Amino acid sequence: MSFDLQPALSGESLILRPLAADDWAGLFAVGSDPRVWALHPVSDRYQEESFRAYFAERLACGGALVVVDRVTGAVIGSSSFAGYDAAKSSIEIGWTFLAASHWGGNANREMKRLMLAHAFRFVDQVRFRVGENNLRSRAAMEKIGGVLTGRVEAIVIGGVAVNHVIFAIMKTDFETTGLGHELINIRPEV
Repeated sequence: MSFDLQPALSGESLILRPLAADDWAGLFAVGSDPRVWALHPVSDRYQEESFRAYFAERLACGGALVVVDRVTGAVIGSSSFAGYDAAKSSIEIGWTFLAASHWGGNANREMKRLMLAHAFRFVDQVRFRVGENNLRSRAAMEKIGGVLTGRVEAIVIGGVAVNHVIFAIMKTDFETTGLGHELINIRPEV
């Protein structure tokens, strides 16, 4: 069984499905909010030109998902799988953003829970790269059980090296903590 980088997943309040070209308008409506990118290393991504480049990159990566509110049917964000390494039994989840209207609630937790449950069918470790100064994303990682690995990676963005800290969640930890036990109402989208 090979890793499906673009699964359709469904939870109580969210649906995650493969990102498609016709998701542009809905996703840009979310991404055009400057608050979404305020702490991100690419803080101008709310501008159309910058977001178009990001959208094209995510569309081409083959692992991007769009996040849809199950009740309203509205696009509320995106996340991606990348860097699958069968030999190391690991994958990365990242490039995640959510509409400000869904901050502080259960959306990020449910989205990551769905993605982690899918990933742990294939790997033993999920990695997350977070901009060193992106305190909101770092706090969100801690809320879902991410553990700082002590590794820092410099990623060149717009010609500038930006430090990113690496979080990880292990399959065994996911299965024995609340995040993994909350899977009772989560099922693959059919």
